[in-house]
Amino acid sequence: MARPLVAVVGKPNVGKSTFFNKVSGDKKSIVFDTPGVTRDRIYADVEWCGYKFTMVDTGGITLGENDVISRHIRKQAEIAMEISDVILFFVDGKTGVTLEDYDVVDLLRRTKKTVLLVVNKIDNFPAEDLSDFYALGIGEPIPISSEHMKGVGDLLDEVVKNFDDSAMEDDDDDVIKIAVVGKPNAGKSSLVNRLLGFERTIVSDVAGTTRDAIDTPFEVDGQKYLIIDTAGIRRKRSVDDSVEYYSVLRSLASIRRADVCLIVFDAAEDLSEQDVKIAGYVHEQGKPSIVVVNKWDLIEKDTYTVEKYNKKLKCDLAFMDYFKSLTISAKTGQRVNKLLEMVNYVYQKSTLRVTTGVLNDVITDATLTVEPPAKKGRRLKILYATQPTVQPPTFVIFVNNAELMHFSYKRYLENCLRRAFGFDGTPIRVIIRSKDEKDA
Repeated sequence: MARPLVAVVGKPNVGKSTFFNKVSGDKKSIVFDTPGVTRDRIYADVEWCGYKFTMVDTGGITLGENDVISRHIRKQAEIAMEISDVILFFVDGKTGVTLEDYDVVDLLRRTKKTVLLVVNKIDNFPAEDLSDFYALGIGEPIPISSEHMKGVGDLLDEVVKNFDDSAMEDDDDDVIKIAVVGKPNAGKSSLVNRLLGFERTIVSDVAGTTRDAIDTPFEVDGQKYLIIDTAGIRRKRSVDDSVEYYSVLRSLASIRRADVCLIVFDAAEDLSEQDVKIAGYVHEQGKPSIVVVNKWDLIEKDTYTVEKYNKKLKCDLAFMDYFKSLTISAKTGQRVNKLLEMVNYVYQKSTLRVTTGVLNDVITDATLTVEPPAKKGRRLKILYATQPTVQPPTFVIFVNNAELMHFSYKRYLENCLRRAFGFDGTPIRVIIRSKDEKDA
């Protein structure tokens, strides 16, 4: 059962993102003194008094502005209002009612949804006179202070009154979290929109229009997914804007919480140092990955184009030679339908657990094929191996003395495990422990 959806809307700089972050318990939305920092819809799961629902933060609505970004922000907010069950209309308790508030009210009246009028930035409780806000004609003003968490509990009590008991049910189904990462303007948001089938994130020719890491749940053939569209990760010396700096940090955090990463490269450009660094970060975090070569429709092709490109990829990404790759066009939809099939495949590989008996048989066969190394008259002896965890698959090999393990032999054992169990698309970790460490 889908969780109820609560949209947080209002003009810029009324404290929507501060409220969202406080309630969700995680700084998913960028909070900054500059109005209009939040551009896209950002989701978080919330639980209150046993009720579970999803809250969505939106960009500040400015009907007076008509530039590309402002129009996109309005469109995103309108979509959020359309699909929501309850709308929280935020106004500024310090500045009072403004013409921009009335503009938002006009949009709200078209939705026919339950709207709660939230007067934020009220520092003194019991609240001062709120009579001016009745003029908006939205209903009873609910005073809060997002910054100091005053009145927030009362507001959430009013929110959950609009839910039925199904919002209290647990949702134990497995959800695969997919992070879409890459440099700015590689086509990440276009790919997300193509996968979801509707315009979920801002797409424009201006690099860097996505500033937040944006979560969107969806379901295909009974499998539930959460796709995370991240801001483009620039080189450090290119990040001279403080808002963008926090966006990059948020993108890196999204990689850490993902189950699978789609690393998006621009086929029309040579692989850059920054592309390799982004892939390296995914590798270091132990995430299964698919290298998505986007804009393939722009490439002049012959019989050997794909083969030559893949050969270059394997050379540039030699440190993660396990990766899976796919050439696509997010613009035309070419081969995008194959992505989720690959996501399911690499996710299954990253969660594969090997029984101890089978694991030790493979290790034994490997040592019989290639004898362990010796150092100063002492030969390495492998006692046994075990797999303590997955995501990534991690193997601990106990030996007589870990100092006798040469890095090349450890690499050999990793390759044996990868071949034996088919760990395509996912890194694996092999940890060497001495017998004394095992006993301890």
